[in-house]
Amino acid sequence: MTLKILEEFMKTQPQVKPYDYEHSEMLLYQNMVMVEAGLESEAIQHLATYEAQIVDKLSLAETRAKLLLSLKKFDEAAVVCKELLDRNPENSEYYHSLEQAITPETLDDRLRLYTDVAEKFPKALAPRRLPLEFISGELFRTSADRYLMLALHKGIPPLFKNLRSLYSDSEKVRILEELTLGYMKTLQEHEVFHENDAEKESPTSLLWTYYYLAQHFDHLGQFDKALSYIDLALEHTMTLIELYVVKAKIYKHAGDINEAVRCLDEAQSLDTADRYINSKCAKYMLRSNMLKEAERMCSEFTREGISAAENLHEMQCMWFELECAALYRRQGKYGEALKKCHEIDRHFTEIIEDQFDFHTYCVRKMTLRAYIELIRLEDVLRSHFSYFRCASMAIEIYLHLYDHPVTGSTGEKNLDQENLTPAEQKKLKSKQRKKAIQEAKLKEKQKLEEQQRQQQQQQQQNKAKTQDPELEGPKEEELNPEKLAKPENPLEEALRFLKPLQMFAVNKIETHILAYRIYSRKGKLLLMLQSLKRGRAVDPDHPQLHECLIEFILTMKKQSGLSEVVRKVLEQELKPLTGETGTASLNTEFLNRHNNSHPHRVASAKMMYRLDHSCQAKSISLATTLSPEIIGCTVSTCTSLLKSLENGEFGTCENETIDGYRAKCQEVFPRATVFASGISNGVNDKSNILVLDGLKEIKDRTF
Repeated sequence: MTLKILEEFMKTQPQVKPYDYEHSEMLLYQNMVMVEAGLESEAIQHLATYEAQIVDKLSLAETRAKLLLSLKKFDEAAVVCKELLDRNPENSEYYHSLEQAITPETLDDRLRLYTDVAEKFPKALAPRRLPLEFISGELFRTSADRYLMLALHKGIPPLFKNLRSLYSDSEKVRILEELTLGYMKTLQEHEVFHENDAEKESPTSLLWTYYYLAQHFDHLGQFDKALSYIDLALEHTMTLIELYVVKAKIYKHAGDINEAVRCLDEAQSLDTADRYINSKCAKYMLRSNMLKEAERMCSEFTREGISAAENLHEMQCMWFELECAALYRRQGKYGEALKKCHEIDRHFTEIIEDQFDFHTYCVRKMTLRAYIELIRLEDVLRSHFSYFRCASMAIEIYLHLYDHPVTGSTGEKNLDQENLTPAEQKKLKSKQRKKAIQEAKLKEKQKLEEQQRQQQQQQQQNKAKTQDPELEGPKEEELNPEKLAKPENPLEEALRFLKPLQMFAVNKIETHILAYRIYSRKGKLLLMLQSLKRGRAVDPDHPQLHECLIEFILTMKKQSGLSEVVRKVLEQELKPLTGETGTASLNTEFLNRHNNSHPHRVASAKMMYRLDHSCQAKSISLATTLSPEIIGCTVSTCTSLLKSLENGEFGTCENETIDGYRAKCQEVFPRATVFASGISNGVNDKSNILVLDGLKEIKDRTF
């Protein structure tokens, strides 16, 4: 039907003018409809018929190449792919398409495909970089040697990020380390990459070698080595901003966020006009719980006459609001944290509403392909990572408020004043009086700021109404932190954030674990089982999914009033997840499969204690063991375990046990302030939410 409408529309068009872009877009849209309808042969013929009228030659060639590959016309596809490579030899997709068209039989044939392009375009980096993914051994060493020397000679800052995908192969990591350490030695002694090189390198080659080595060892979790190389780079050139940024990242990964802030503040002072460094510094300040300093830093680039936080809210600056929400959560200000989460949720609604202006524009300008992309983007807008992190944090806070509802206005613990001396009581009353005065002043200041904000909004609304009375729409409910911290039904609020995740983040294991935690508190056994099955399809060996599975089995055993039909369904669907083994055996098998993974050992140890309280000492010993053979031991995972010990997830633990584990962590992570200070609720525990920052760091920074 769509094609018939388009054909009839094309018949009504006047004679086509030369270089008519709107007509060209209409033709490409028509071709796109043919492809999506499965009419690939007709689409190829359509491109050939109207090739002269299509202005966008790049889209024409790319579409033709895809269609030819789909129709298995490999010879013709190879010709088109080579033409595309002549146009842009840095596009990796063109190389993959050319490989698919040529189908090289041997490794040498596949490598020759890239070397031919490299000889034709000596300055192109892609034909030198892409083969590093599939070659190995001495061939990899030779190719990596050429690529590294070229990149270090030119001074390419993102060299490490460009090679990071190779770090999944330990052999390639070893070769890259040997090469760069060799470069450093010969550059220091002879100013060349290799001793037999005739031409000397510029001093910057050594600088970028230090820079790469610092990132290399930081990625491997060897923070002291990383700091030593970045310090050598700073001794070489102390005015290069990129060096301070890398040093800050190293300190952050090592657990010292305060020192990371200091490094970024120094970098920002070197170039106050660099907005990226300014934003990066503000982000680290927020992670260090320095809210006022972060707002002051952002105010250098925000509108004058308005607070930085309010201006960033108007600009829908979600990274800032996410970090603020995490900061408030660390401080126990759950109402403020939820306010930020709800504001981010409203941003996504506003983004969808703002797109209405583009509907008539796209149709008028005939940019129909872009218009279709826009429509499809709106359908999955909440699949964005910012929304996922916001929703996950909100759900975790609501679950916490369900388990530990806020009762008092301030949340302070009542003090037993009867056992205090008169002098202590007088001192306490004086302290309480001063605090009450400070709180009253703060509330008055907040009230005045809110009144000013409302007046500004009212003025803007009045101005808009005078220009167009139809612009006035329904007012959104004001977000009150105190009210948000005391929800009437926390689980229903959590479900409101969960539903978009179940639609758009179904491939993330965290979505299903969050769903299980909500449904477990609602007592929905079938939905709990559904969450387990969906999570198992995504990641069957996830440690928190294992915890949920054991908890579900224990919950099933306690249920006595279930109908026979429901019980039969639960047992039938649960059997593929557990097999024929018992609960204890299931936990033991899980531990045996992942005995060298710290997060998995912790999960197994928790369930060991949950199944048998007499195994407390054994479970604690299992969880707190730290050794080089155990992977996934990061600052975040160790902090999470420390909080579990303090919160009673392993039963009542003696202070000696907790302090002993903290001392172990301090020995492994000497720069982590969270262990040195003796406070496990520090800034390094960025978000005790299910997103599991620690697990995501396993591949990058293991013990």
